Amino acid sequence: MNPLAATFITGALVCYSIGVWAQRLGGRLRWWHFVFFVLGLFFDTLGTAMMFDFVGGLSLDVHGISGTIAILLMFIHAGWALVVLVRQDEHALTNFHKFSLFVWVIWLVPYFSPVFFGMAAPS
Repeated sequence: MNPLAATFITGALVCYSIGVWAQRLGGRLRWWHFVFFVLGLFFDTLGTAMMFDFVGGLSLDVHGISGTIAILLMFIHAGWALVVLVRQDEHALTNFHKFSLFVWVIWLVPYFSPVFFGMAAPS
């Protein structure tokens, strides 16, 4: 495991979680939440690229496939948050957290999968 990549990916977890949960608890999407979504996406993309370089590319296992899906969802999530913020549709602003929580939960699968699959591996 590349320690710097792991640091960036953990930074993504922190930033993304702050954005998602602050938005959920605050009851309304705000610009600063969007900033944390983008920071999480940036750190995840950087950490993932470093990890790809370290291991030699994408693995076709639960971690690799769910990670690809998660990062694509993060891109869609950030893009849609931008659209909602620009349009200032009150219904969308107060209900965006539902999509955010969905993406966040999906993102947790590749984040935690090495722990579970590492524990299941023979020693």
